[in-house]
Amino acid sequence: MRKIVLSCLFLTIHILAQAQLRLPKLISDGMVLQRNTNLRIWGWAKPKEKITLKFKGKIYKTITDTKGDWQVNLPAMESGGPFSMEILGDTRLEVKDILIGEVWFCSGQSNMVHQLNIHDVTYAKEIATANFPQIRQFWIPTLTNLQSPQNDLPNGQWKSAVGEDVRPFSAVAYFFAKKIHEKYNVPVGIINASVGGTPIEAWISENGFKDFATQKSLIEKNKDTAYVNSLNRRTMPRNTPPAIDQGLKTTKWFEPDYRPKNWRNINIPGYWEDQGLKDLNGVVWYRKDIEIPATMVGKQATVFLGRIVDADELYINGKKVGTTGYQYPQRRYKIPADALTAGKNTFVVRVTNTAGKGGFVPDKPYCIFSGTDTLDLKGTWQYKVGLVFRPSMMAGGMGINAQNQPTALFNAMVAPVVNYAVKGFCWYQGESNTGRPHEYAKWLPALINDWRNQWKQESLPFLYVQLPGFMDYNYLPSESNMAIVREAQLNTLSVPNTAMTVAIDLGEWNDIHPDNKKDVGERLSLSALKLAYQENITYSGPIYQSASIEGNTISILFDHIGSGLASHDGEELSDFAIAGEDKKFVWAKTKIEGNKVIVWSDEIAKPLYVRYAWSDNPINPNLYNKEGLPASPFRTDK
Repeated sequence: MRKIVLSCLFLTIHILAQAQLRLPKLISDGMVLQRNTNLRIWGWAKPKEKITLKFKGKIYKTITDTKGDWQVNLPAMESGGPFSMEILGDTRLEVKDILIGEVWFCSGQSNMVHQLNIHDVTYAKEIATANFPQIRQFWIPTLTNLQSPQNDLPNGQWKSAVGEDVRPFSAVAYFFAKKIHEKYNVPVGIINASVGGTPIEAWISENGFKDFATQKSLIEKNKDTAYVNSLNRRTMPRNTPPAIDQGLKTTKWFEPDYRPKNWRNINIPGYWEDQGLKDLNGVVWYRKDIEIPATMVGKQATVFLGRIVDADELYINGKKVGTTGYQYPQRRYKIPADALTAGKNTFVVRVTNTAGKGGFVPDKPYCIFSGTDTLDLKGTWQYKVGLVFRPSMMAGGMGINAQNQPTALFNAMVAPVVNYAVKGFCWYQGESNTGRPHEYAKWLPALINDWRNQWKQESLPFLYVQLPGFMDYNYLPSESNMAIVREAQLNTLSVPNTAMTVAIDLGEWNDIHPDNKKDVGERLSLSALKLAYQENITYSGPIYQSASIEGNTISILFDHIGSGLASHDGEELSDFAIAGEDKKFVWAKTKIEGNKVIVWSDEIAKPLYVRYAWSDNPINPNLYNKEGLPASPFRTDK
């Protein structure tokens, strides 16, 4: 009986709590409302409760419906603030420090996630001098839901781009917002809903898949929690003895009194698979005695350990000073002022890798920095294997990673926002769809149409970033899934009121998260200035328009040439390939004639097809317009 009474009491408290006057997390202190458009303010209270909203000297009234939902419509307003909003029901709420300006919904995967803090060396000056109280971000935490769209977020708050609060800002979104703010001197709000490593399907609503039977079927299956749980149970590993890292036994390999035996030489940076450790997944320990000059002692220092695949722990003289559980971001660990001593200091790095090549990624910074002194860490270290992972013995099947499933991220991270008025969308995603690139040509237009339907505005500006170069350079013409995704992004320009930011020149061969986020954000802002604000500017680099065969040459015509086509580095145009009927492409010779590029090769007597920058990572895509914006990769063969 006592349990029944307690259960009833808890249920009553829960119901009363849900019935109290409340607002969605987005409608909170510091929010930015979209100017010059009708607005919705909504929330919840008990059924049939009278609600009064006071804002900017006006009073709005409504009554909650039978479910306790309420909504008030506000007229379009000019930019300004700060203002306060009062909401009265049986209780009272107040929202303070409200600005009215421009609001952009920014979404995608990790390159839209990456925060200024991750790029704090590259953008140290921008972080140190950030003082933009009218630029604000609402960061939506990673959430999934396979069952249904949610009406609110569990947490979140608006933060201004001032001081240390700017560090969690998406770097791309920050530089985008900064340009809009500086151009129009209005508040700019960024709502960021982004999750690293996620496919585009996860961001589309169930209604957005109405024409895609396979995805609709999968969505229905995933609504069955018993089905999902059964799949996940099948992936439980069979009973195997627990593996033990030899470096963590009695005397641990990072402890000062450990005496190394049978360690071998290895170079940092570099992958261990390239240095004699064939197909090893497991734990490898790295060790080196570093001579620290007296001038670096007693000061706080930073150790730069580039990028490590996958996880690492850094010990200095036996003390753990840093750890990261994934191959991103780059490692930058603060060293306490008392951690270093003059003379010999023992550095030990425990690296864990589960798949692919493990170790230290080349072409990244490896050093200690203190004050004005820098000490290089590259060179010969010693290593010893602590643990070898055996191939997994799974009970069978593959489990479900919710954030990769259709609708899962839309339901939890986008649906709660659709009542909130925005100026448009910024999208940076596609890397996770390179395994199925042809599908992307359907998904991106589907996402655009779906979001416009969700916001009930069929022509909201949609700006997106075309994938930058990534992975190994190929010095012969080649096939590329990433190029097919870029082509899908290029072809999506056929959807009205869209604009694409070309970033082919901003990538890094060994990092899917290139450091240059400022140029991406600022180029994205050019698209906004043209598309959303109707500025008469050149906002895009050259875009392929048509091709015509003229004897042994092919003439390529471009749109968006600005004041003219140009070679960015003054050299002959690179990365053009040409082929005949057999589609065996060879590098082409080129020349610029007005708004055309003429392409030919002495090896191809009867050319039919041309490709430009068609690879994972083009070597030197140097076709630009004179405004300094790069041409999009393209092909004329299909």
